Amino acid sequence: MSITSGLLLVGLVTCVFYYIRRWAAGGVCQSKRRLDGKTVIITGANSGMGKETAVNLAKRGARVILACRNDKRGEAAVAEVKQRSGSNAVLYRKLDLEELESIRKFANKIVEDDERVDILINNAGIWAHPHSKTVDGFETHFGVNYIGHFYLTNLLLGRLRASAPSRVVNVSSRAHIIGHIDLDEVDGKATRTRPYKKMIAYAESKLAVVLFTRELAKRLDGTGVTTYVVHPGCVRTRLQRMLSGTLIGYVYNAIYPFLCVLWKSPSEGAQTTIHCAVDERLDNVSGRYYVDCAESRLAACAEDKAVAQKLWEISEKQTGLVKQ
Repeated sequence: MSITSGLLLVGLVTCVFYYIRRWAAGGVCQSKRRLDGKTVIITGANSGMGKETAVNLAKRGARVILACRNDKRGEAAVAEVKQRSGSNAVLYRKLDLEELESIRKFANKIVEDDERVDILINNAGIWAHPHSKTVDGFETHFGVNYIGHFYLTNLLLGRLRASAPSRVVNVSSRAHIIGHIDLDEVDGKATRTRPYKKMIAYAESKLAVVLFTRELAKRLDGTGVTTYVVHPGCVRTRLQRMLSGTLIGYVYNAIYPFLCVLWKSPSEGAQTTIHCAVDERLDNVSGRYYVDCAESRLAACAEDKAVAQKLWEISEKQTGLVKQ
């Protein structure tokens, strides 16, 4: 191969790589909106997309509360977010979404200390977790990804209403399309009639998040509090640690160099969340689903209003928001 042919091949490969990366990166939040004087809460903000979201919103002038369950990681994340954003208005508060008591303590602290909650971003989540139960007896995907955020949001609704216009952004997944909400088993406490499959459990928890977002929008209509649900795309985050020691995990590690091209970075994955948190064009929009910073269609299972309402009512009883 001549030098000229070699250079042409390198150039072609570079161009192909560049356009694949642009395609894989998805949309970018275009809004320049400032958030001075606003308070933002982000769950799971000590790593990945949550931390990238925190950096972006802190740069916009927001006071950002990192809600995480690990003190060491939480404090380290605060230091990093402050350094990268140039803002000192960043703090850590402990929140373990596997424990309703921890969620209550967190929310009570917010109500006591903070006059405003302008943006709540329910970002934390688990994926491909082996079968287990939370402290309160919920299947762990359901408990962390959905119930914990359902409970937290409801406990903070007073502050969100008082701060209106305000927003709730829930991170879900396109995996919701393979989910199915069985209202007889949805609490994770009943004897399951189906064998446990962790990816199905994950999909069901993310479907519950979508249904929750849409029902919340209906109940908050006219209050100035708007809701959004996001599919961030395939993102290289710490969630992949769940695969460690499994066959899928070994395959994942083997093809990781290729995933670096096809999967989003945490910063790229955070863009749709940021878009829904700040974009001016969404001021009067609520209960919609977003992918790559644009509204997208939901699966039919996520459009069932009757299931959404019933799931809400069951969840209220499970978390003690209403007496059984």
